[in-house]
Amino acid sequence: MSQARLKIEVARAALEFVEPGMVLGVGTGSTVDAFIEELAGSGIRLGGAVSSSDATTRQLREIGVEVMDLNHTGDLDLYIDGADEVDEHSRLIKGGGGALTREKIIAAASRRFVCIVDESKCVKTLGEFPLAVEVVPMARAFVARKLVGLGGRPELRDGFSTDNGHLILDVRKIDLLDPVRMESEINQIPGVVTCGLFARRPADVVLVAGESGIRRRG
Repeated sequence: MSQARLKIEVARAALEFVEPGMVLGVGTGSTVDAFIEELAGSGIRLGGAVSSSDATTRQLREIGVEVMDLNHTGDLDLYIDGADEVDEHSRLIKGGGGALTREKIIAAASRRFVCIVDESKCVKTLGEFPLAVEVVPMARAFVARKLVGLGGRPELRDGFSTDNGHLILDVRKIDLLDPVRMESEINQIPGVVTCGLFARRPADVVLVAGESGIRRRG
């Protein structure tokens, strides 16, 4: 089965968590794109959605979903998003699409976080995929030096700025054996907005699409 088909299957499986009338948190990325398409054909009418990116906002509005401000919704019942990597403890690396800050905010504000991935994203230890770190532009070089001090190899994501107007440093070779500790250390560097480690607040449920069907963790 192709990776595109696996994304469709896991996106469809996530619909069982969506209840009519709820205000839903929605992430960003190709698997979420598939989820929005499946949502459009499901007949489920939402009360609204909180979006993690401008791209997702456009897609939701195209299918007739009202996009709401998190400041006006309060906490959400459910957040659905993908991941670049997920380990056996449902801790994640996210940020390949550059939406990590808004994704992390919505995840923190949601009572339940359902992560949808295909089996290629499952790893024993996080870190093969580069770790995105969103930084204030004036702090780029300073933060890069601090990340080198933590053992990483940061590279500026060339020609890219986030929806928040910030830059992304993609960090390779950093030790993520203790992702909770590293998430805290990186986030405490002045100039860092946040990093793409979702370890302090991991997914509550992970749906994994593979050749044998959908597996659920949590």
